[in-house]
Amino acid sequence: QVQLVESGGGLVQAGGSLRLSCAASGRTFSISAMGWFRQAPGKEREFVAAIRWVGSNTFYADSVKGRFTISRENAKNTVYLQMNSLKPEDTALYYCAASREYRYNLYRRESYDYWGQGTQVTVSS
Repeated sequence: QVQLVESGGGLVQAGGSLRLSCAASGRTFSISAMGWFRQAPGKEREFVAAIRWVGSNTFYADSVKGRFTISRENAKNTVYLQMNSLKPEDTALYYCAASREYRYNLYRRESYDYWGQGTQVTVSS
């Protein structure tokens, strides 16, 4: 099993920045990729960004390209999401997720085996 704990959420004005962190523990040697998803009230959980643990290939939703950056620090089993130029529509509960084996399509929720509890990001206009 892998446990994921997110941190770094909060309230920020439009145009501001936040950095989310997700620390993994447990059977971290099994992690193949990690990602971030978000869910706004009344909406489905949607893909934000992902990174492979080997090779560091990154993937982004069109809505965040050029504003968000995903990165990882293997030694700390931690993945980060740097969010710049935040917009009110970025307001959501942000979830960290991990995949325990190689999955081709990291945009799908079904590609992930472990999930964190989420951290709230609120962007005021």
